[in-house]
Amino acid sequence: MAEAYIAERVRKGFGPVRIRQELRQRGLSDDIIEPRLERSLQEWSDLMCAAHDKRFGRVRPDSAKERARRARFLEYRGFPAELIAGFLHGDNRF
Repeated sequence: MAEAYIAERVRKGFGPVRIRQELRQRGLSDDIIEPRLERSLQEWSDLMCAAHDKRFGRVRPDSAKERARRARFLEYRGFPAELIAGFLHGDNRF
């Protein structure tokens, strides 16, 4: 059940923080959740980029206010703050 749920949420553009929280709310233990959420940092970064681009396109944010708006969106989706900060402030992907 956990594997299918995680695969579905990843496909919909959600990150590990949110998926972990949702599974805990459903009563699953960390022993079941963590091994199934293991992906490389690059994989989570790629998923976050895809979620960002689907919502905002590939255009670079032009102000601090816009960066904050995008950061809130990615946080809501469940991506780690460190990944978001690197992506919005210093990533050469834009």
